[in-house]
Amino acid sequence: MTPTSELEIFARVVSAGSLSAAGREMGLSPAVVSKRLRKLEDRLGTRLLQRTTRQIALTEAGQGFHERVVAILAAVEEAESFVSRRSAQARGTLKISAPTSFGRMHVAPHLTAFMEAHPDLSINLALSDEFVDIVADGFDLAIRIAELPDSSLVARRLADVERLLVAAPDYLAKHGEPKSVDDLAQHLCLPPHNGELWRLEGPDGAAVSLRPDGPLSTNSSEVLREAVIAGTGIALRSTWDIGSELARGELVHVLPDWRASRHIGLHAVYPSRRFLPVKVRLFIDYLADLYGPEPYWDHPRNSQYSTAAE
Repeated sequence: MTPTSELEIFARVVSAGSLSAAGREMGLSPAVVSKRLRKLEDRLGTRLLQRTTRQIALTEAGQGFHERVVAILAAVEEAESFVSRRSAQARGTLKISAPTSFGRMHVAPHLTAFMEAHPDLSINLALSDEFVDIVADGFDLAIRIAELPDSSLVARRLADVERLLVAAPDYLAKHGEPKSVDDLAQHLCLPPHNGELWRLEGPDGAAVSLRPDGPLSTNSSEVLREAVIAGTGIALRSTWDIGSELARGELVHVLPDWRASRHIGLHAVYPSRRFLPVKVRLFIDYLADLYGPEPYWDHPRNSQYSTAAE
């Protein structure tokens, strides 16, 4: 039977992206890591990784093997926790992917409290506005703000996401306030950083899609946030992003009868497997308690929480 330690080394190499990085994380030399991987491949009779001087890549066999190894290691961790009666404790490293702005504003400020409650746990938080491959990149879970398609992953909805049309008072003083959705064509609108259409729902359930047109385009959601606050134009923003500015009057909710699609939500997404590691379950429960059922960012004046943007 393949020793678990070799499975751990293989999984860590895939997660870290290189033999040397995995070696540093596990306290092993690159030579030892390489030797153990070769031993594993020899035993299996197939190549799992394509190695070059700069990077590694999973072979087709390696991809399927890695997915199963991740599940095996999760089951081992769960079994050890059960036998040792430590099911209430999170241990090891929790690797999380989150959107850049949301992660900075609403994940990072709350990590300290979680780690203080679980001193044997360390957290690796990676921020990116791209959807990562959770399994291939070795993440335990990802925070995603989206209308999720069907997939082999498991998703838990943590909170609803409300997105509103907003503008700065200075912009409205110069350009006037739109009275209907059709009026938006006469205004400076800030296109989303991902190039998507604005899909809006009216009070009677009517839905419209439009492509906003304005003087600024960027691949950064945070640049758009600063631009709408500065008075550059009208933007469609989530309340988790601009709730404090709305409460302080730095932004104004325009066309209040219209909102973005309500199907979009805040989710914790993790690989589908029978045994969910304790560290993942506890962190997801922590976020669910923190955000729901009424997210604190929708009530910033009454909230006990603060964000990094304030």
